[in-house]
Amino acid sequence: MAEVQPKKPPGRPRGEQTENADRRRRQLVEAAIHSIVHLGMSATTLATVSASAGLSQGVAVFYFKSKENLLIETLRHHYHEYDDHWHKALADAPDDPLEKLMALVFADVDPKICNTRNLTLWNSYWGEAVARPKFAEICEAYDRARYETLIGFCEAAAPMMVGDYWTPVTVADVLDTMTDGMWTRMHVTPGFMDLESGRMLLARFLATVYPSRADGILARAESLSAKS
Repeated sequence: MAEVQPKKPPGRPRGEQTENADRRRRQLVEAAIHSIVHLGMSATTLATVSASAGLSQGVAVFYFKSKENLLIETLRHHYHEYDDHWHKALADAPDDPLEKLMALVFADVDPKICNTRNLTLWNSYWGEAVARPKFAEICEAYDRARYETLIGFCEAAAPMMVGDYWTPVTVADVLDTMTDGMWTRMHVTPGFMDLESGRMLLARFLATVYPSRADGILARAESLSAKS
């Protein structure tokens, strides 16, 4: 008597289903970014996102249930991109605290990150953070991790500071304030400052805090400007 083979369950294999779901979610997140950048957050709906993705609105509802859930996932996705960027910059930098500090700070004025798309997206979310606590919670978690990394390198580079004007924390605070301010000003007034000018402004500040390395700091900023 022939052995009875067990029937395979209908439908796609589980791995393929998971891969397809991940692809659809990414597709919708990218479409949400496009909608926010071009229409604004208030005008972005599951309908505008679905249309941008070339999918039915039912697909967006199936994966995210609501606009709020989609916006939260989009914010996390955007932060993941940013995190990957500055972590790679640190990994590529020489094993020296000031080199690491420069890599972290200059990563914020890299055209891969500091561009019209991203600045519009950041400012859209920041503008909603007060009214939407979940946005603020996500921003705080990611920003805190980067800030602690920034302070760590400022502390490691502290022996190179001259005078009593600065502490590692105040240097980190100024650097964070400068890059946040640049991002906001570049978004509000696009012609006010280009990336090269922003990078050199950061470099000049670092050169005043770490004067013994001033030439190297300015040279590093100039070399990055030449590549961009």
